[in-house]
Amino acid sequence: MTRMDADLSHCTRIRSHSVGCRAGLRLARLMLVGLGLALNLGLGLSAIGATEPLRLAVSMTPLSLPIFVAEQQGYFAEAGLQLRVQEVVGGHRAMQLLLEGKADLATASDVVMMFSSFKNPSLAPFALLASFVSSSSDSKLVLRPQSGVSQVRDLRGKRVGTVMGTASHYMLDTTLLASGVDPKSVHIIPLQPEAIADLLKSSQLDAVAIWEPLPFKLLQSVPGSEILPTPGSYRLSFNLVGAKTLLGPRDDELKKLLVALDRAQRHIERKPDMAQALLRERLKLDQAFIDWIWPTNHYRLALDQSLLSSLEAEARWARQGGHLKDIKPGEGAPNFLDLIYAKPLRQVLPASVTLID
Repeated sequence: MTRMDADLSHCTRIRSHSVGCRAGLRLARLMLVGLGLALNLGLGLSAIGATEPLRLAVSMTPLSLPIFVAEQQGYFAEAGLQLRVQEVVGGHRAMQLLLEGKADLATASDVVMMFSSFKNPSLAPFALLASFVSSSSDSKLVLRPQSGVSQVRDLRGKRVGTVMGTASHYMLDTTLLASGVDPKSVHIIPLQPEAIADLLKSSQLDAVAIWEPLPFKLLQSVPGSEILPTPGSYRLSFNLVGAKTLLGPRDDELKKLLVALDRAQRHIERKPDMAQALLRERLKLDQAFIDWIWPTNHYRLALDQSLLSSLEAEARWARQGGHLKDIKPGEGAPNFLDLIYAKPLRQVLPASVTLID
Protein backbone atom coordinates (compact mmCIF):
# COMPACT_ATOMS: atom_id res chain seq x y z
CA MET A 1 0.00 0.00 0.00
CA THR A 2 1.37 3.44 -0.95
CA ARG A 3 1.51 6.39 1.45
CA MET A 4 -1.34 8.01 -0.47
CA ASP A 5 -3.49 4.85 -0.11
CA ALA A 6 -2.77 4.71 3.62
CA ASP A 7 -3.79 8.33 4.17
CA LEU A 8 -7.07 7.84 2.29
CA SER A 9 -7.83 4.67 4.25
CA HIS A 10 -7.09 6.35 7.57
CA CYS A 11 -9.37 9.32 6.88
CA THR A 12 -12.15 7.05 5.65
CA ARG A 13 -11.98 4.75 8.70
CA ILE A 14 -12.23 7.51 11.32
CA ARG A 15 -14.79 9.44 9.24
CA SER A 16 -13.10 12.57 10.47
CA HIS A 17 -14.71 15.91 9.65
CA SER A 18 -11.56 17.82 10.48
CA VAL A 19 -10.45 20.47 8.00
CA GLY A 20 -7.09 18.75 7.61
CA CYS A 21 -8.49 15.39 6.72
CA ARG A 22 -11.12 16.77 4.35
CA ALA A 23 -8.48 18.82 2.59
CA GLY A 24 -6.19 15.80 2.43
CA LEU A 25 -8.90 13.68 0.87
CA ARG A 26 -9.62 16.28 -1.77
CA LEU A 27 -5.93 16.66 -2.58
CA ALA A 28 -5.38 12.89 -2.74
CA ARG A 29 -8.34 12.40 -5.08
CA LEU A 30 -7.10 15.18 -7.36
CA MET A 31 -3.66 13.60 -7.44
CA LEU A 32 -5.12 10.21 -8.34
CA VAL A 33 -7.20 11.71 -11.16
CA GLY A 34 -4.16 13.57 -12.44
CA LEU A 35 -2.05 10.41 -12.31
CA GLY A 36 -4.66 8.48 -14.24
CA LEU A 37 -4.84 11.16 -16.92
CA ALA A 38 -1.08 11.23 -17.21
CA LEU A 39 -0.91 7.46 -17.57
CA ASN A 40 -3.64 7.41 -20.19
CA LEU A 41 -2.00 10.23 -22.12
CA GLY A 42 1.36 8.51 -21.96
CA LEU A 43 -0.08 5.24 -23.19
CA GLY A 44 -1.87 7.04 -25.98
CA LEU A 45 1.28 8.78 -27.15
CA SER A 46 3.19 5.50 -27.01
CA ALA A 47 0.58 3.79 -29.15
CA ILE A 48 0.66 6.59 -31.70
CA GLY A 49 4.42 6.43 -31.92
CA ALA A 50 4.40 2.67 -32.35
CA THR A 51 2.00 2.78 -35.29
CA GLU A 52 3.64 5.65 -37.18
CA PRO A 53 4.10 4.34 -40.76
CA LEU A 54 7.62 3.79 -42.00
CA ARG A 55 8.53 6.15 -44.85
CA LEU A 56 10.19 4.42 -47.81
CA ALA A 57 11.80 6.50 -50.59
CA VAL A 58 11.77 4.42 -53.78
CA SER A 59 13.64 5.06 -57.01
CA MET A 60 11.39 4.69 -60.06
CA THR A 61 13.44 2.06 -61.85
CA PRO A 62 12.90 -1.55 -62.92
CA LEU A 63 15.16 -2.50 -60.02
CA SER A 64 12.40 -1.49 -57.58
CA LEU A 65 10.00 -4.10 -58.96
CA PRO A 66 9.83 -6.19 -55.73
CA ILE A 67 8.56 -3.12 -53.88
CA PHE A 68 5.98 -2.42 -56.57
CA VAL A 69 4.80 -6.06 -56.41
CA ALA A 70 4.63 -6.17 -52.60
CA GLU A 71 2.59 -2.97 -52.62
CA GLN A 72 0.18 -4.09 -55.36
CA GLN A 73 -0.32 -7.62 -53.99
CA GLY A 74 -0.93 -6.34 -50.46
CA TYR A 75 2.06 -8.16 -48.97
CA PHE A 76 3.06 -5.22 -46.79
CA ALA A 77 -0.45 -4.96 -45.33
CA GLU A 78 -0.73 -8.74 -44.85
CA ALA A 79 2.51 -8.68 -42.89
CA GLY A 80 0.97 -6.06 -40.59
CA LEU A 81 3.27 -3.31 -41.84
CA GLN A 82 2.26 0.30 -42.27
CA LEU A 83 4.37 1.81 -45.05
CA ARG A 84 4.28 5.17 -46.81
CA VAL A 85 6.02 5.02 -50.21
CA GLN A 86 7.56 8.13 -51.75
CA GLU A 87 8.63 7.86 -55.41
CA VAL A 88 11.73 9.67 -56.70
CA VAL A 89 13.92 9.64 -59.81
CA GLY A 90 17.21 8.05 -58.79
CA GLY A 91 18.57 6.24 -55.77
CA HIS A 92 20.78 9.27 -55.01
CA ARG A 93 17.61 11.28 -54.30
CA ALA A 94 16.06 8.49 -52.22
CA MET A 95 19.25 8.34 -50.14
CA GLN A 96 19.27 12.12 -49.72
CA LEU A 97 15.74 12.01 -48.29
CA LEU A 98 16.92 9.44 -45.74
CA LEU A 99 19.97 11.53 -44.80
CA GLU A 100 17.75 14.60 -44.36
CA GLY A 101 15.39 12.70 -42.05
CA LYS A 102 12.54 12.86 -44.58
CA ALA A 103 12.50 9.09 -45.08
CA ASP A 104 13.17 6.12 -42.80
CA LEU A 105 14.14 3.75 -45.60
CA ALA A 106 15.55 4.18 -49.10
CA THR A 107 16.47 2.19 -52.18
CA ALA A 108 19.99 2.96 -53.42
CA SER A 109 22.84 1.44 -55.38
CA ASP A 110 26.04 0.28 -53.75
CA VAL A 111 27.87 3.31 -55.19
CA VAL A 112 25.40 5.82 -53.74
CA MET A 113 25.68 4.13 -50.36
CA MET A 114 29.49 4.17 -50.58
CA PHE A 115 29.60 7.91 -51.27
CA SER A 116 27.10 8.61 -48.48
CA SER A 117 29.17 6.65 -45.97
CA PHE A 118 32.16 8.94 -46.51
CA LYS A 119 30.19 11.98 -45.34
CA ASN A 120 30.60 10.81 -41.75
CA PRO A 121 32.51 7.50 -41.67
CA SER A 122 32.34 6.96 -37.90
CA LEU A 123 28.72 8.04 -37.41
CA ALA A 124 26.92 7.18 -40.64
CA PRO A 125 23.19 7.60 -39.87
CA PHE A 126 22.14 4.61 -41.96
CA ALA A 127 22.65 0.88 -42.29
CA LEU A 128 22.41 -1.58 -45.16
CA LEU A 129 19.58 -4.04 -44.48
CA ALA A 130 19.63 -6.14 -47.65
CA SER A 131 20.41 -6.21 -51.32
CA PHE A 132 17.27 -7.13 -53.25
CA VAL A 133 18.37 -7.06 -56.90
CA SER A 134 21.53 -7.08 -58.96
CA SER A 135 22.00 -6.11 -62.59
CA SER A 136 24.81 -6.53 -65.08
CA SER A 137 23.51 -3.87 -67.45
CA ASP A 138 21.35 -1.30 -65.65
CA SER A 139 23.56 1.67 -66.62
CA LYS A 140 24.37 2.25 -70.27
CA LEU A 141 26.28 4.65 -72.50
CA VAL A 142 23.96 6.36 -75.00
CA LEU A 143 25.50 8.22 -77.96
CA ARG A 144 23.99 11.22 -79.69
CA PRO A 145 23.24 10.95 -83.42
CA GLN A 146 26.36 11.17 -85.61
CA SER A 147 28.65 11.26 -82.61
CA GLY A 148 31.60 9.77 -84.47
CA VAL A 149 32.04 7.26 -81.65
CA SER A 150 32.19 3.56 -82.47
CA GLN A 151 34.17 2.25 -79.51
CA VAL A 152 34.97 3.36 -75.98
CA ARG A 153 38.42 4.65 -76.98
CA ASP A 154 36.71 7.20 -79.25
CA LEU A 155 35.34 8.98 -76.17
CA ARG A 156 38.66 10.77 -75.60
CA GLY A 157 38.02 14.50 -75.82
CA LYS A 158 34.25 13.98 -75.98
CA ARG A 159 31.60 15.50 -73.69
CA VAL A 160 29.90 12.79 -71.64
CA GLY A 161 27.16 13.61 -69.14
CA THR A 162 26.35 11.61 -66.03
CA VAL A 163 24.91 11.99 -62.53
CA MET A 164 27.97 12.22 -60.31
CA GLY A 165 28.26 9.93 -57.30
CA THR A 166 25.97 7.26 -58.74
CA ALA A 167 26.32 3.77 -60.21
CA SER A 168 26.27 5.30 -63.71
CA HIS A 169 29.23 7.51 -62.85
CA TYR A 170 31.14 4.47 -61.57
CA MET A 171 30.20 2.44 -64.67
CA LEU A 172 31.45 5.25 -66.94
CA ASP A 173 34.82 5.57 -65.21
CA THR A 174 35.47 1.83 -64.95
CA THR A 175 34.44 1.33 -68.59
CA LEU A 176 36.93 3.98 -69.68
CA LEU A 177 39.69 2.47 -67.54
CA ALA A 178 38.96 -1.04 -68.83
CA SER A 179 39.45 0.28 -72.38
CA GLY A 180 42.71 2.04 -71.56
CA VAL A 181 41.17 5.53 -71.50
CA ASP A 182 42.11 7.96 -68.73
CA PRO A 183 38.81 9.42 -67.44
CA LYS A 184 40.56 12.79 -67.22
CA SER A 185 40.91 12.77 -71.02
CA VAL A 186 37.09 12.82 -71.28
CA HIS A 187 35.02 15.94 -70.53
CA ILE A 188 32.65 14.48 -67.93
CA ILE A 189 29.69 16.83 -67.41
CA PRO A 190 27.72 16.62 -64.13
CA LEU A 191 23.96 16.75 -64.68
CA GLN A 192 20.60 15.54 -63.41
CA PRO A 193 18.41 12.97 -65.21
CA GLU A 194 15.77 15.47 -66.33
CA ALA A 195 18.30 17.42 -68.47
CA ILE A 196 19.71 14.49 -70.43
CA ALA A 197 17.33 14.24 -73.40
CA ASP A 198 17.49 17.93 -74.34
CA LEU A 199 21.28 18.05 -74.06
CA LEU A 200 21.66 14.97 -76.23
CA LYS A 201 19.17 16.24 -78.83
CA SER A 202 20.93 19.59 -79.09
CA SER A 203 24.36 17.92 -79.41
CA GLN A 204 25.61 19.71 -76.30
CA LEU A 205 26.65 16.23 -75.17
CA ASP A 206 28.25 13.49 -77.24
CA ALA A 207 27.13 10.75 -74.88
CA VAL A 208 25.49 10.10 -71.53
CA ALA A 209 25.98 7.39 -68.93
CA ILE A 210 22.67 6.79 -67.17
CA TRP A 211 20.48 4.08 -65.64
CA GLU A 212 17.32 2.44 -66.93
CA PRO A 213 14.67 3.26 -67.98
CA LEU A 214 16.34 6.45 -69.27
CA PRO A 215 18.54 4.80 -71.94
CA PHE A 216 15.48 3.12 -73.45
CA LYS A 217 13.55 6.41 -73.38
CA LEU A 218 16.45 8.23 -75.04
CA LEU A 219 16.50 5.77 -77.92
CA GLN A 220 12.82 6.54 -78.47
CA SER A 221 12.95 10.33 -78.02
CA VAL A 222 16.28 11.14 -79.72
CA PRO A 223 16.19 9.73 -83.27
CA GLY A 224 19.54 8.38 -84.34
CA SER A 225 20.85 7.86 -80.80
CA GLU A 226 22.40 4.47 -80.04
CA ILE A 227 23.89 2.35 -77.27
CA LEU A 228 27.67 2.04 -77.14
CA PRO A 229 28.71 -1.54 -76.23
CA THR A 230 30.86 -1.56 -73.09
CA PRO A 231 33.42 -4.14 -71.95
CA GLY A 232 33.02 -3.42 -68.24
CA SER A 233 32.24 -6.14 -65.70
CA TYR A 234 30.50 -3.96 -63.08
CA ARG A 235 27.46 -5.66 -61.58
CA LEU A 236 25.25 -3.21 -59.75
CA SER A 237 23.66 -4.07 -56.42
CA PHE A 238 20.44 -2.28 -55.51
CA ASN A 239 19.81 -2.16 -51.80
CA LEU A 240 17.41 -1.46 -48.98
CA VAL A 241 18.95 1.08 -46.62
CA GLY A 242 17.47 2.11 -43.25
CA ALA A 243 18.01 4.91 -40.76
CA LYS A 244 20.01 3.76 -37.74
CA THR A 245 17.24 5.01 -35.45
CA LEU A 246 15.15 2.03 -36.64
CA LEU A 247 17.67 -0.58 -35.60
CA GLY A 248 16.51 -2.44 -32.51
CA PRO A 249 13.31 -0.52 -31.62
CA ARG A 250 11.64 -1.32 -34.97
CA ASP A 251 13.26 -4.63 -35.88
CA ASP A 252 9.88 -6.36 -36.00
CA GLU A 253 8.75 -3.96 -38.74
CA LEU A 254 12.00 -4.45 -40.65
CA LYS A 255 11.42 -8.21 -40.55
CA LYS A 256 7.87 -7.73 -41.83
CA LEU A 257 9.24 -5.59 -44.66
CA LEU A 258 11.74 -8.29 -45.64
CA VAL A 259 9.08 -11.02 -45.44
CA ALA A 260 6.92 -9.00 -47.84
CA LEU A 261 9.83 -8.47 -50.25
CA ASP A 262 10.65 -12.17 -50.17
CA ARG A 263 7.05 -12.97 -51.09
CA ALA A 264 7.26 -10.39 -53.89
CA GLN A 265 10.39 -11.95 -55.32
CA ARG A 266 8.81 -15.41 -55.31
CA HIS A 267 5.78 -13.88 -57.06
CA ILE A 268 8.10 -12.45 -59.75
CA GLU A 269 9.61 -15.91 -60.28
CA ARG A 270 6.26 -17.73 -60.40
CA LYS A 271 4.26 -15.16 -62.35
CA PRO A 272 6.65 -13.14 -64.53
CA ASP A 273 3.86 -12.06 -66.87
CA MET A 274 1.97 -10.39 -64.03
CA ALA A 275 5.15 -8.77 -62.72
CA GLN A 276 6.02 -7.46 -66.15
CA ALA A 277 2.52 -6.03 -66.61
CA LEU A 278 2.91 -4.17 -63.31
CA LEU A 279 6.30 -2.82 -64.35
CA ARG A 280 4.84 -1.54 -67.61
CA GLU A 281 2.09 0.18 -65.67
CA ARG A 282 4.32 1.76 -62.99
CA LEU A 283 6.99 3.04 -65.38
CA LYS A 284 4.58 3.89 -68.22
CA LEU A 285 6.57 1.87 -70.76
CA ASP A 286 5.78 -0.88 -73.23
CA GLN A 287 6.67 -4.56 -73.50
CA ALA A 288 9.65 -3.77 -75.72
CA PHE A 289 11.27 -2.11 -72.70
CA ILE A 290 10.51 -5.11 -70.47
CA ASP A 291 12.10 -7.45 -73.00
CA TRP A 292 15.07 -5.06 -73.12
CA ILE A 293 15.90 -5.21 -69.40
CA TRP A 294 14.34 -8.42 -68.07
CA PRO A 295 17.23 -10.85 -68.72
CA THR A 296 19.79 -8.67 -66.91
CA ASN A 297 17.98 -8.16 -63.57
CA HIS A 298 18.26 -10.81 -60.87
CA TYR A 299 15.83 -10.31 -57.97
CA ARG A 300 17.05 -11.92 -54.74
CA LEU A 301 17.34 -10.86 -51.09
CA ALA A 302 20.92 -11.23 -49.92
CA LEU A 303 23.80 -9.92 -47.88
CA ASP A 304 26.95 -11.52 -49.25
CA GLN A 305 30.69 -11.03 -49.34
CA SER A 306 30.72 -9.86 -52.95
CA LEU A 307 28.77 -6.76 -51.93
CA LEU A 308 31.41 -5.89 -49.34
CA SER A 309 34.15 -6.41 -51.92
CA SER A 310 32.33 -4.12 -54.36
CA LEU A 311 31.96 -1.36 -51.76
CA GLU A 312 35.67 -1.54 -50.95
CA ALA A 313 36.65 -1.43 -54.64
CA GLU A 314 34.33 1.53 -55.22
CA ALA A 315 35.82 3.37 -52.26
CA ARG A 316 39.33 2.92 -53.68
CA TRP A 317 38.15 4.21 -57.06
CA ALA A 318 36.47 7.25 -55.48
CA ARG A 319 39.57 8.14 -53.50
CA GLN A 320 42.06 7.58 -56.32
CA GLY A 321 39.88 9.43 -58.81
CA GLY A 322 39.57 12.50 -56.58
CA HIS A 323 35.79 12.12 -56.24
CA LEU A 324 35.80 12.61 -52.46
CA LYS A 325 36.24 16.35 -52.21
CA ASP A 326 35.76 16.67 -48.44
CA ILE A 327 38.06 13.81 -47.42
CA LYS A 328 41.37 14.82 -45.87
CA PRO A 329 44.59 13.12 -47.03
CA GLY A 330 45.25 9.98 -45.01
CA GLU A 331 41.71 9.81 -43.64
CA GLY A 332 40.59 6.20 -43.51
CA ALA A 333 37.71 4.66 -45.41
CA PRO A 334 34.62 3.46 -43.54
CA ASN A 335 34.49 -0.11 -42.33
CA PHE A 336 31.63 -1.21 -44.56
CA LEU A 337 30.96 -4.29 -42.46
CA ASP A 338 29.99 -1.91 -39.64
CA LEU A 339 27.38 -0.35 -41.93
CA ILE A 340 25.55 -3.65 -42.42
CA TYR A 341 22.70 -4.64 -40.09
CA ALA A 342 22.09 -8.28 -40.90
CA LYS A 343 19.95 -9.29 -37.91
CA PRO A 344 16.47 -8.91 -39.50
CA LEU A 345 17.46 -10.69 -42.72
CA ARG A 346 19.19 -13.47 -40.76
CA GLN A 347 15.95 -14.06 -38.87
CA VAL A 348 13.81 -14.05 -42.01
CA LEU A 349 16.13 -15.83 -44.50
CA PRO A 350 19.20 -17.20 -42.68
CA ALA A 351 20.73 -18.79 -45.78
CA SER A 352 20.73 -15.48 -47.66
CA VAL A 353 23.36 -13.95 -45.33
CA THR A 354 26.82 -15.21 -46.25
CA LEU A 355 29.01 -12.44 -44.89
CA ILE A 356 32.38 -13.30 -43.39
CA ASP A 357 32.52 -11.40 -40.09
